[in-house]
Amino acid sequence: MPYVMAGAGDDWIEVLQAIADAGADAIEVGIPFSDPVMDGPTIQAAGLSALQRGTTPGSVIRSLERADVPVPVAVMTYYNIVFRAGERRFARSLADAGVGGAIVPDLPLEECTTWCEEADRAGVDTVLLVAPSTPDDRARSICERSRGFVYAVGVMGVTGERSELAHSARPVAARLHALTDLPVCIGVGISTPSQAAEACSEADGVVVGSALVRRLLEGCGPEGAASFVSELRRGVDAAL
Repeated sequence: MPYVMAGAGDDWIEVLQAIADAGADAIEVGIPFSDPVMDGPTIQAAGLSALQRGTTPGSVIRSLERADVPVPVAVMTYYNIVFRAGERRFARSLADAGVGGAIVPDLPLEECTTWCEEADRAGVDTVLLVAPSTPDDRARSICERSRGFVYAVGVMGVTGERSELAHSARPVAARLHALTDLPVCIGVGISTPSQAAEACSEADGVVVGSALVRRLLEGCGPEGAASFVSELRRGVDAAL
């Protein structure tokens, strides 16, 4: 599941189409926000670029509604945006645009009930996150409330490229497999095809963000994004 920041370039919809054709099973689309507490410098830079270009949550959702992306799409954003729009309105707007899931990392389990109910009614999967430090009893509750898949945070810290897969990544996925029948995908810190393959020896999938976003910020365009996703696809397939 590659991650792309909406609005960071004029061609971001073309990037979505290219990486879907290159082998992405699903795509995570970032809706830019001014205080992205989970994100490191690369995705922060992409979000700032998108905001400076006038990108809004509404413009992202309208663009996705018009897009022809042949794989499932989930958005990732922060709760201020959901709250400002209104939970019911936001959930329904995602569903109307064909978006199948939402990741809201700063919305804790104890406060997510009304959003999750509105998302369920709209047919939008709320994907919740489990960190390496999350106790099993809390992780079980998170898995029970999550829809679509469970996001296993591979490393304590913000998003960003790492030189090797964190030692915590595979164990958190293994722990979650003992708690849920939902697919478990590892994200945060997966940067290369070999790391993706290593993660998928335990997980059902991987989320790759900063490594792709950096290439897009450097100007690789849809073709370069597709080439990188093809490499990731081969790495994941090699682990299956």
